Amino acid sequence: MSAAPPRNRREAVAEALAHIAPRLPAFETDAVLDRALASPGLRGAAPGTAARLALVAYARHVFTDYDDLLGEGYDRDSARHFVLDDLNATLTAWGAAPIPEEEAEAEADPEGEPS
Repeated sequence: MSAAPPRNRREAVAEALAHIAPRLPAFETDAVLDRALASPGLRGAAPGTAARLALVAYARHVFTDYDDLLGEGYDRDSARHFVLDDLNATLTAWGAAPIPEEEAEAEADPEGEPS
């Protein structure tokens, strides 16, 4: 017998997030879910896409020097390049796939703001 399908958007994204980052701590899970559900750019995205993009954006902002680099005048692509190793270390610690370097600069921000 299989598990019941998700009843709402939060459950669907949470289920996808648990699959994408199985070692993500519960308190971080709530923060990533909140980000995924609050982002206008992720409202229409598939749950797995919303979970992955929100996870990456959350990790980039909270666990790297990305915002500091932007504040120092670095452009978004340069800042992403400089934090990629720290971002990938965080993602892999959570059991998530790392971001290949060639994809790091190409990632779009789902909220339309620098991420």
